[in-house]
Amino acid sequence: MEKKLAQEMPQDDALSRLKQAFITGVWATLASISVGFLFKIWLAQWVPKGDLALFHSVVDIISLSLILMTGFRSSMVVSYSQTQNDRDIINIFRFSLIVMVLITWGLVIPYIKHRLHINVGYLELVGVIFSMGLKVYFTNLVAMYRLYSISNKVTWMEPLGNVVLFLLCYYVLKLEALSSLFYSMSLSSLGVAAFMYIRRRKEIATRPLATVHLNPSLINYVKKSFTASLEAGASILMIYITVLLTISHFSVDELGDFQVIVRPVFTYMTMLFVFPIYRFVLPELAVCVRKEQHAQIRSIRRWVFKLAVSVSAIFFVSMLLWGEKIVLWVFPAEYKSAVPVLFHFSIFFVFMMLNAYQLAYIKAHGNFTQSLLIRLSGIVTLVAAFYFLSMFTTNVVAIIVALGLGYVMMFILSTIAEQRILRRQQDMVVV
Repeated sequence: MEKKLAQEMPQDDALSRLKQAFITGVWATLASISVGFLFKIWLAQWVPKGDLALFHSVVDIISLSLILMTGFRSSMVVSYSQTQNDRDIINIFRFSLIVMVLITWGLVIPYIKHRLHINVGYLELVGVIFSMGLKVYFTNLVAMYRLYSISNKVTWMEPLGNVVLFLLCYYVLKLEALSSLFYSMSLSSLGVAAFMYIRRRKEIATRPLATVHLNPSLINYVKKSFTASLEAGASILMIYITVLLTISHFSVDELGDFQVIVRPVFTYMTMLFVFPIYRFVLPELAVCVRKEQHAQIRSIRRWVFKLAVSVSAIFFVSMLLWGEKIVLWVFPAEYKSAVPVLFHFSIFFVFMMLNAYQLAYIKAHGNFTQSLLIRLSGIVTLVAAFYFLSMFTTNVVAIIVALGLGYVMMFILSTIAEQRILRRQQDMVVV
């Protein structure tokens, strides 16, 4: 398989490989976003705003419980590339995922039904938890083995399958719209999990379920996985905290604005321009750090910073000049109040991209704990800033401003950490 992957990637400098992988990933993600966003636009025309808000909120809460398992991905990729011990690495992940799914089943469902008083069927909640757990499992395996063609196909297959299955549930099986949303999401997740399983088996045989014999390298993998899981959890936790704050402090109407328009735009921009930094930039930086190719690192940094400024400037100008027209062209007039929130998000987006590069640079040097602490500082800043701003305003814009200030704090701290690493390297050269 290594020979096959080597043939897929041109043998040139790191920046060229990075650009090719980044652009390919953006196109695959753009196809996924197009299908998913058009589906949301269509639903917003006729599905009650409250139903859409409840659906997205339940999915968010369940997703939050499985975030830690997605954090295993980076440590699985790194550990497998170093040890080639996929059998034990996968089994550790299997046992961890089973435990997390059971915890989610036992704690999150009662929280949704009895604490938040969200009236959703038990079977629908179990289906979402089980299907999302399977999808996370196979997604991590595909990432570990670097089967990029499979992951790119899944990127656009899942939203397409979700649309088709929704139409089947609603128009053929005559289920209610909210129930159709839950069942179609569960079935589409199961479908892509099955696809990844079948396609991956053609490349690599399934490793048997077995006990794990821990050795120093596996213990190190477990430590990396734990830290990486917490760091990934802290990363995605920020957006879910904004959802919970909106649920707690604002009306269902404002929650609908956030869930139907703001959060999808946030998610899509992140998928297009932030996640690829961790998927493609981080591996290249790690290789360059190991080989001490500092000139390559500087060229990657310049390219990422130029890309971040360009993308963010286009986003900001679009929201400033045409934000209201875009929202009213796509969505009904009742969603007009989402425009100021989107505009304030566009102000802070550049910090998300720049911070993503700097955290990738920090982790490429093995400083996972430092990256985690920076993430946690962003969460603390988000919560503190929201409650501070809420003393002066009751506008929902306070949430997105607080989120932006969280990313600004992370950017400041990651810049300091990056400069410290550079100074240490310069001191080593002088010595």
